[in-house]
Amino acid sequence: MKIDGIYIGGWFQRTTLQLSEVYDFLKYAKSELKLSPKKLVELRENLNINKDIGTTYAIDGLEYLTYSTNDNIIIKVFEDGLITLHKNDVADITMFKEVDALAEYYEKKLSPAINYLFSLGAPVPKELANIKNVYPYFIVLNKCKSADIDNLIAKTENQKYFEYKSDAYEVHRGDKYYFINNLRKKPKDIERYIEEQIFIREFKAQLHRYLNLHRIIWEKIADVKENVTITGKEIIKSSNKIDGYQKTVTLIDGRIGQMSTYLKTREKLVKDDELLKEALDLIGYRYETLGNTLNYIKDLWKMTSNYVSSAKKLFSDLKSDITDRSINSLTIVTSMGVGASLIDLFTESAPSFSSFGVIYFFILALIGYGVSKLMNYIASHRKYEINDIEYDKNIK
Repeated sequence: MKIDGIYIGGWFQRTTLQLSEVYDFLKYAKSELKLSPKKLVELRENLNINKDIGTTYAIDGLEYLTYSTNDNIIIKVFEDGLITLHKNDVADITMFKEVDALAEYYEKKLSPAINYLFSLGAPVPKELANIKNVYPYFIVLNKCKSADIDNLIAKTENQKYFEYKSDAYEVHRGDKYYFINNLRKKPKDIERYIEEQIFIREFKAQLHRYLNLHRIIWEKIADVKENVTITGKEIIKSSNKIDGYQKTVTLIDGRIGQMSTYLKTREKLVKDDELLKEALDLIGYRYETLGNTLNYIKDLWKMTSNYVSSAKKLFSDLKSDITDRSINSLTIVTSMGVGASLIDLFTESAPSFSSFGVIYFFILALIGYGVSKLMNYIASHRKYEINDIEYDKNIK
């Protein structure tokens, strides 16, 4: 059984401006940003780039750059953020070892370098979602028998999720593994198909992460807002948490707003690509489906943003209530001090400047301090009612 190649990849939202930054880093280990020159050199050396081949900048529909490592791993970085890694001519007995080697290179060498290069500015979506990368692994076979393919799937997946067959190639998909049996296609055609599959799968996975993050944020806020009463101390903590959620929502809202541009560009390129004509029946409709899903997530995230804003306003009002009560408490303490002064003024028993007078002064100060602490304690443990609209989650 001959294995033509193994592919993995990922997608981060990028632009052609950032691609030129990646090129400068790969070519010269430099950046125009305020990053450590020593760190940049170390990260570039860690990539193990084959100096004889170097880094190439090219255009094929999208701008991209490519380089190879001394271990014969070929990396491509596209202007829209798609990254693919592959290795050609792999022996079947070392297939799983080579898959692990590709994943390790991506996780421990390439990703740290890219993350550091773009460490300034807004976080990337996967950092916001805090999700560990999970890749689809593409195994390209050459005129392999069906029995051998079934044997491979049995070693990697519990079941087969999808199967597609044509005169040119076959696709057998599990969960994390895609087995593509090339019957008569050119390697370049298969590679283009894999690139689009990685983009589609990563795009969908990112939307799914945002869906899950919406659920997490919504439930955390709901847990607070659905309490009948809350203490003053808890109001401050909850308000700070909501401020953090609002920042996260704002960042992700911007990322979601960018995604439609990437999707439309990829869809247009695929439909105009002669190499992908046969694959359009298999992947063409998925762009429309992803567009519909993106619109759904946009609407959902707008609801999330409004929900966070309403929670922020609710707790801001409660904090104002606490402030008003604290001012009232300080007024009481001040009044006590004024009262003591008036007693001294209108009575002849006011203590003179003596040891007793000093003690008298400190007793008054201690009483004032004690009353102030007592008022603050009462304010922080006072129960406040949370008045908010209740929603029935069981409505379908």
